[in-house]
Amino acid sequence: MKTQPEPPPNPIVSPTETALRIKRIMEKLDQLVPPRPFTTVSSTTSATHSRATVLSPRDTYCRGDRLDVLLEMRDHLGRRKEYGGDFLRARMSSPALKAGASGKVTDFNNGTYLVSFTLFWEGQVSLSVLLIHPSEGVSALWRARNQGYDRVIFTGQFNRGTSQVNTDCALALNSSAELCEYLDTRDQEAFYCVKPPNVPCAALTHMHSKNKDVSYLSKQERSLFERSNVGVEMMAKFNAITVSKCHSEKTVPVKRQCKFGMASTIPSGHVWKDTWNPVSCSLAAIEMKECLRGKFIYLLGDSTIRQWMEYFKSSINTLKSVDLHESGKLQKQLAVDLNENINIQWQRHSYPLIGSLTYSVKEIEYIAQVIDRIGGEKNTIIVISLGQHFRPFPIDVFIRRALNIHDAVQRLLLRSPETVVIIKAENIREMNVDVERFSDFHGYIQYLALKDIFQDLNVGIIDAWDITIAYGTNNVHPPQSVVRNQINILLNFIC
Repeated sequence: MKTQPEPPPNPIVSPTETALRIKRIMEKLDQLVPPRPFTTVSSTTSATHSRATVLSPRDTYCRGDRLDVLLEMRDHLGRRKEYGGDFLRARMSSPALKAGASGKVTDFNNGTYLVSFTLFWEGQVSLSVLLIHPSEGVSALWRARNQGYDRVIFTGQFNRGTSQVNTDCALALNSSAELCEYLDTRDQEAFYCVKPPNVPCAALTHMHSKNKDVSYLSKQERSLFERSNVGVEMMAKFNAITVSKCHSEKTVPVKRQCKFGMASTIPSGHVWKDTWNPVSCSLAAIEMKECLRGKFIYLLGDSTIRQWMEYFKSSINTLKSVDLHESGKLQKQLAVDLNENINIQWQRHSYPLIGSLTYSVKEIEYIAQVIDRIGGEKNTIIVISLGQHFRPFPIDVFIRRALNIHDAVQRLLLRSPETVVIIKAENIREMNVDVERFSDFHGYIQYLALKDIFQDLNVGIIDAWDITIAYGTNNVHPPQSVVRNQINILLNFIC
């Protein structure tokens, strides 16, 4: 008797099932960030009192060697820490060579950490380990993040005949006033505005936002996030090391060209002469216009993927912008080359979209809805990037959005398996940013959640998180050279 093939997974997921999936991911993340209450700042991790020790130090190292650093964390009174959870960032660099790479941090959950650097290049190499936030600060940020939706307040503008009227809007509104609910019933994504008197909810046209003077951190917790306490160097006393091409060095195996779907490593690569070099494969220099001939590219998400749109337009002089009759920085963009049949468009994601400049919401839609409208085939490329605008809100908002996009991609790949879908991870951003709202810790948690959510689908990942650490950009909108290298990974995936 023949066994029946298993039916494909049901691409329409019930709200109850989505709620269970969100709960499961939340529980995983909660385990990563256990509560660490503290009575005095002196009992929190101190970068200056902690000890960094290079294991098996040598006068000179060989290219390809691994160099390990043991960290023993102490508090401000010099007492050994007995638990982990500090948010650390390890990086090696040679500024004169325009070279950099991240280091791999292993937390032993007992106050000690192993930081491993792979010595990818020859020359003088500086090592850095930053204590971005102590474990007590990490725990406070995680608790505070998941407490409230009101760190950012949105103002909606409604048409009232020949005039406009403004009201408060949010992902969740605690108000006794009558509300307009903008609900995607299938995906259970909702946004709310206070309903203006005698104005229909459908008359909402524009939006802008501003930070609200609210904090869920105590005064003592906030002191951990003063600029002088964020990103403190733990290896300031260490001199640069010398890396040589040793004669006994084994022949380096020839790496195959990077292709779609290859597994990533930590670190995933290194920068050398301002160019990104992955660990597990090699990137070819691909002629952009030739590669994009006949392609339809959808860039969906935030302004970090809009940078790609701007790079394409400045690099391919035959691309012509099409006026879509919207205005402002967040307007949808379309550029075409009719002779080469190249079509590239950028579209923002839906709420929450943070910006002090007013933007139109007349055509705003969720990324999952956009993907559901795409037919897809081998020349259709979709690149998705989201995260920065979600950092100030409880993590369930981001998880729900990522799951809904995952399910839309799953539906797309069932009807058009040859469609290329790529997730661009978040960039690291400025250290001096408003930590409670925008800390890279929030971005790191989202980065882990995103990789977990999409691991079962045949999608490509561009690990912008690791790439921007390697470049040491600390800028939500990294320079053109970084954007160029991110796009070169895309070109290798599709050509």
